[in-house]
Amino acid sequence: MKPSALSFLLGSLLLAGGVHATAAEHVHASHAWIRVLPGTLPAGAYVTLENDGDQPVALSGASSTVYADVMLHHSSTAGGMSRMTMVDALTVPAHGKAVLAPAGYHLMLMQASAPVKPGDTVKLTLTFTDGSTLPTDFIARPANAMDAGENHAMPPMEHGAMPHDSGH
Repeated sequence: MKPSALSFLLGSLLLAGGVHATAAEHVHASHAWIRVLPGTLPAGAYVTLENDGDQPVALSGASSTVYADVMLHHSSTAGGMSRMTMVDALTVPAHGKAVLAPAGYHLMLMQASAPVKPGDTVKLTLTFTDGSTLPTDFIARPANAMDAGENHAMPPMEHGAMPHDSGH
């Protein structure tokens, strides 16, 4: 085969392969946080995943250099009994979102290599069923936290703006 024909063939294959974006290229993570529990107890990690793609994608797990084991779990309550089950994947619908939150889907973080304290940032690498990954920074929050600690009621302020009391 001539070098120019080989170049054309390789270029065509690269272009054809580039048409299919990975799951991670369509997913955006926000409100990522970890509930830190005392001692060596496992921690829970929570995040909102938004998929701007035309196809559903599925989160299959995560990894961390800080935690030896990260598992995808679902908490539920039925008949007054709470249970937690490991799940293989969580679907993020096309043009939709999936929320990992307390009392629902979450990442269980086990065996920290060093103590994680509220205020620390821990990078978790989210993994999707197509093998793509999304490195995401999670902020550590205390055991009594219920969310990422962001004030969702306040609109974003412009630089230098001060909140004001509109109750006058």
